[in-house]
Amino acid sequence: MGARKKAVRMRSFALAGRNAVPPARRSRGRTRDEDAAFPVAPPRSELPRDYAGILSEIKQRIGQERVRVVMAANAAMILLYWDIGRLILERQERKGWGAKVIDRLSTDLRDAFPDMRGLSPRNLKYMRAFALAWPDNTIVQEALAQIPWSHQIALLEKVSSPPERVWYARQSAAWGWSHNILALQIEQRAHARQGKALTNFKAALPPLDSDMATQVFKDPYLFDFLGTADPRREREVEQALVDHIQRFLLELGSGFAFVGRQVHLEVGDQDYYVDLLFYHLKLRCYVVIELKAVPFSPAFVGQMNMYLSAVDDLLKHPDDKPSIGLLLCRSKNKLVVEYALRDLGKPIGVAQWETKIVEELPTDLRSSLPSVEELEAELAPKKAKR
Repeated sequence: MGARKKAVRMRSFALAGRNAVPPARRSRGRTRDEDAAFPVAPPRSELPRDYAGILSEIKQRIGQERVRVVMAANAAMILLYWDIGRLILERQERKGWGAKVIDRLSTDLRDAFPDMRGLSPRNLKYMRAFALAWPDNTIVQEALAQIPWSHQIALLEKVSSPPERVWYARQSAAWGWSHNILALQIEQRAHARQGKALTNFKAALPPLDSDMATQVFKDPYLFDFLGTADPRREREVEQALVDHIQRFLLELGSGFAFVGRQVHLEVGDQDYYVDLLFYHLKLRCYVVIELKAVPFSPAFVGQMNMYLSAVDDLLKHPDDKPSIGLLLCRSKNKLVVEYALRDLGKPIGVAQWETKIVEELPTDLRSSLPSVEELEAELAPKKAKR
């Protein structure tokens, strides 16, 4: 175990009492001097009776805090959009700015902030309309900042009365309406059915399990604004690929036995997570699968090599064959892959996930793995869906 991790662990037991003995941690297979292991959690039956209550409380606390933070970021973006719209509106009224200026402004802002999709000419015009509809930012701060930007656009386009817009904004925040539910409520004139109390509602966070809470966590405008959109989309693509490959390999029935996904590996003081881990019954070896929603990088080979070494050292039975690694990337340059794999002793396949998966693997192993045609048929349609 690394010095820092060991010190933290021993300190926690010192607080529990001088005679406390650190319990042995569970792991898949073997451990390496407590410096490397595939740790697994103990069964719930061995935990204290109040564990379920504490778990529920912590989960609720994390969920509430995540919503609070993301809603605070959303409010900051909405107020920024209002301010940008106000500046454009003022210049148009005083200086006679026209559409050409907005097009130029959009281009220059996107050059300065290339990761923000909210700076298009169309969206800048929505910001202007937003500021025009709400000349006083007090109501923007109190009510409108509590809902996503897509809701603001729906209110601008579908509701003409400011008091009704406020009512729908507050109801959306209170009940966690998604954009589609908000549009449906507007079409059905929900404000007319539920009375005229438009200003006596106290704004609050949307429910954790509401449609809006789910939607705001995936709002592309918000995460572009925060500068975290690309990694987020990458994780979502990787997750979809993991789900797809896992189902396909198990349904294939060619000997893949599912071991785990996001399998935790501790090496020294660092944590790693293997995307998919299988055991192949015919090959008598473990198969490690890593999926990347980005082009191939030689660094991926080093990561895969470490995973295979850890599996062979900690999980592999003496009678098992060396583990196999399959690395699926968004795209690849064959020469870069060749140089990255040259002289590497472990069997690693590198493939584009919309074309091939089995490449550079020993010939005697290929017959037990899915054929290129099978994998092309499975993975090629994924590209068309995105």
